[in-house]
Amino acid sequence: MTIYSVHHHTTYRYKRPVRPGRHQLLFRPRDSFDQRLLDCRIAIRPEPVEIRWIHDVFGNCVTLVDFAAASEILEFDTTIRLEHTPESIPDFQIEEYARQHPFRYDEHELPDLLPYMRRHHASDASVDEWLSKFIVRGESRPTGQLLMTLNEAIAEGFSYRRRASPGTQTPSETLGLQQGTCRDFALLMMEAARSLGFAARFITGYVYVPDRDGPVRLGGGSTHAWCSIYVPGSGWVEFDPTNGIVGNRDLIRVGVARTPEQAIPLSGSYWGEADDELEMAVTVNVKTESPSPEETNVGPTEQAPLSAMRR
Repeated sequence: MTIYSVHHHTTYRYKRPVRPGRHQLLFRPRDSFDQRLLDCRIAIRPEPVEIRWIHDVFGNCVTLVDFAAASEILEFDTTIRLEHTPESIPDFQIEEYARQHPFRYDEHELPDLLPYMRRHHASDASVDEWLSKFIVRGESRPTGQLLMTLNEAIAEGFSYRRRASPGTQTPSETLGLQQGTCRDFALLMMEAARSLGFAARFITGYVYVPDRDGPVRLGGGSTHAWCSIYVPGSGWVEFDPTNGIVGNRDLIRVGVARTPEQAIPLSGSYWGEADDELEMAVTVNVKTESPSPEETNVGPTEQAPLSAMRR
């Protein structure tokens, strides 16, 4: 068990005072058997008139913030602490019928998986051309081995490059450039897996970058993105094609969605001119901590209370 703390600070600066519109934050981790939220805090300037928490269509916890005052600075400062249980190695306990690919999902699960199986760039043949270099269509192959090969092909064959501009490259753009961000690599793997008949989801969250005695994790110092593939018998298995990780090791899951556009960590608007925005600065720090005595004694079904504050 590991205790992670994540401090995420975002600052927008403007030429003149602007009035912020509604902003939406996705920063509260999803509670599950492998991660448990211990504490969650948010501080915002200028002071909002209302903060609301809702669950979106995917079950993500979303924070909605409304403002009334104008300001030259807009700041969001969030801190989370969570208990994380890492998977040291991938444990593919796959149903007999799905151990070899290709296979067909069970008819009882198929209706719920279909939205995640649909390709969003089906008219682009570049993904299929890329897959044909190391995968023979229709040839029987162990399912777990196939997915790990796909994950490694992206991790080893593409260069990571941080990009300040918003949005996600299309798979064709990523293949053409042979480089991209974590969001680009996650989408490429999702589209490749979907073309092979798998259901795939996009995940946004954070990656822990060890300060020493460990491999360097790309995507640290900002929010991170990866994906999960539905494997019968194992459920939604996480794949980080940026770092070649299979499973949840070093990964803090915050939100899941069908497409990258549905899982943006922070989005919003403001009333003003288009050129009023001067800059956006983001800092993210993920570190490990020792559990407190109270947390050590908390049972598996208990949870520390959620706290929120305004500045």
